[in-house]
Amino acid sequence: MTVSLSSQNDRPWRATVLTLFPDMFPGPLGVSLAGKALATGLWALEARDIRDSATDRHRSVDDTPAGGGPGMVLRADVLAAAIDAADVAPDRPRLLMSPRGRPLTQSFVRELAAGPGPLIVCGRFEGVDQRVIEARNLEEISIGDFVLSGGEIAAMTLIDACVRLLPGVMGKAESAAEESFSASLLEYPQYTRPQLFEGRTIPEILTSGDHARVAAWRRAEAEALTRARRPDLWAARGEGVAGRKNKTDG
Repeated sequence: MTVSLSSQNDRPWRATVLTLFPDMFPGPLGVSLAGKALATGLWALEARDIRDSATDRHRSVDDTPAGGGPGMVLRADVLAAAIDAADVAPDRPRLLMSPRGRPLTQSFVRELAAGPGPLIVCGRFEGVDQRVIEARNLEEISIGDFVLSGGEIAAMTLIDACVRLLPGVMGKAESAAEESFSASLLEYPQYTRPQLFEGRTIPEILTSGDHARVAAWRRAEAEALTRARRPDLWAARGEGVAGRKNKTDG
C-alpha cells in the first residue's frame, strides 16, 4: 500500500518514506504548520509500504542475522526492490534513519529543505542488511544517542524540521532566523504578558523599547546558555570562528 498526499504545485518539496507502517503517516505532520502546508500544496508526502516489494505469500521482509544473534534483520533484496520501486530522481538524497548515523543538525536540515526533498528509509528489527545501504547509497542519519522501535518517528522529526523552513510555511522568515542553532547558539529566553507572574517580572530591558539593547541582551543570553548547556556546541562554534579568521588572514 502506498499512501500519497499530492500537491497542487508542479514540483513541491517532497518526502518519500519507505516504511513497514505507512498508516503512521502523516501523523503529527498532518496538523499545525506542517499539516496546513501539506493541505495547501506547499510540500508533498508519500508513504510507501516496504512489504509491497516482498516476493513470498507471507510478504516476508526480514530474516535471521548472519553469524547468529538475537532479533531479525531487514533483507537487502526486499528493501532494494522497494527503493527501486519508489523511482526517485537521482538528485534526491537517500537517507536511512539509524542511531549509528550522522547526527541531524540544523545546518543539514537547511541543506535538505533547500533541495527537492529526500527519500527516507525507516529501519526496524535489529537493523538493515549492510549490502543494501552500500548498493543504494543510503546515508545514515541519527536524531540522537538513543534507540527507537523504528525509524518512523525519527523520519517525522527530520521532515518537520525541514518543512517549517520551506517558503510560505512559517508566518515570518525572521522567526526561523532567531531560533536555536540558527547561529550555532541556543535560543535566548522568551517572555510575554503578564508583566508579573508569581512574583517574577519580565526583564526590564525587554520592555525598554531600546532595540539595540534588546538585541545585545538576547545575544548575551544565547551565548551564556550555549556555554552552560552545550559546551560541545560552544567549542565547535569557537573553532569555526577561528577557522574563518585564519582563512581571512592568510
